[in-house]
Amino acid sequence: MSKKIAFKTLGCRLNLFETDSLASEFTKNNYQVVDFSEKADVYVINTCTVTSMSDQKSRRVINQAGRRKEDGITIVTGCMATNYKEQLEKNENIDYVVDNDHKTSVVSIAEAHFNGEIVSDENYQKELFNYQPAEETFHTRSFIKIQDGCDNFCTFCIIPKVRGRATSRPVEDVLENIRKVVEFGYKEIIITGVNIGRYSYEGIDFEALVEKMLEIPGDFRIRISSIEPDGYTDSFFRLFKHPKLAPHMHICLQSGSEGVLLKMRRMYTAKLFKEMADKLEELYPGFSLTTDIIVGFPGETDDQFQETVDMASSIGFGHIHTFKYSIRKGTRAERLPDHVDEKEKNRRGEVIRKLSDETRLSHRKRFVGKTQRVLVQIILKDGFARGFGEHYIPVVIKEKDLKTNTFYDVNITNLEEIDEPTLIGKLIN
Repeated sequence: MSKKIAFKTLGCRLNLFETDSLASEFTKNNYQVVDFSEKADVYVINTCTVTSMSDQKSRRVINQAGRRKEDGITIVTGCMATNYKEQLEKNENIDYVVDNDHKTSVVSIAEAHFNGEIVSDENYQKELFNYQPAEETFHTRSFIKIQDGCDNFCTFCIIPKVRGRATSRPVEDVLENIRKVVEFGYKEIIITGVNIGRYSYEGIDFEALVEKMLEIPGDFRIRISSIEPDGYTDSFFRLFKHPKLAPHMHICLQSGSEGVLLKMRRMYTAKLFKEMADKLEELYPGFSLTTDIIVGFPGETDDQFQETVDMASSIGFGHIHTFKYSIRKGTRAERLPDHVDEKEKNRRGEVIRKLSDETRLSHRKRFVGKTQRVLVQIILKDGFARGFGEHYIPVVIKEKDLKTNTFYDVNITNLEEIDEPTLIGKLIN
């Protein structure tokens, strides 16, 4: 009888890619993947540690698995496993702690355990890119890892500690991974990493890599995931004229205040970010630009926070992920003076969330009367189809008998509130 395995992934799309690959490998080894709420022989928790809230969520999931596992095992991996390895190894709910450098060994560790061997991740080589293309995943889209680690060392960020220095995956490995998942039938490829804009391998930078991706034959599109605003050239922006490259970028602003950005040790200015946003809108009216904003960074004044509000309002983001500043041990920001109290951080967070709701609604209204190429993800209970257009906006197609993982050209007729503002449309005859 095959063993049952359950996965829980917290945090970024890079973790999602790595979980998909691990799950695919377990399946090839005759494991049955079940929901995390069910009884399983193995629970794999791919953790996040980017904020204190991430730590709390990870610990909660670890304890849930520990109470449920009976004779099975719990394997904790990911960024929290790297950051708190010694502490987690003392947790009675955890059988194995596997850091990011050894995450590809999770399958081998589980197999060794059930063969009566007790092993450590240190018994295996460090591997950042030895993840096989996943034929079956938890998603209708395929995540492709091109890079890991970061050399920016922003004062608030713990990622360089838990993911290491920036390292890029060989070009041909990336391209072959894409060819393979396209062969598997995936229609949308999401490019992910820690700092993908800094990709560099043997003279090939990120722009050149994307150009090579776009040359791969097949009916699919490419979406760029979270990326740093590193001052891209007009030639890079013009790549979005290619029909395979989705007109959407999640570029991390963090703050609209020059003074706060300087304290954060970000590698750009608010002026540069605004120029990039304006250029994208000029070239592609309606371009979907989403972002991250941190509120309550140490020393952030009311006036500096208002600069962020004004800038976000001016740009009109399609969505804003809002984070309260969270102390990470060992970072420079931990030692900065004038930490903002929690009540004020909550207030500022609510201001940005309300602004995000307003700009998101305004942005989505622009698509009524226009067309979207929708990749169907699910069929709803009423028989209608739901998916995402090229601008990464949810679309419900009021037609029946449509297929998942299939592109449809849709005329957008109106906007409805369905959990969130959702475009409604009919097929173009």
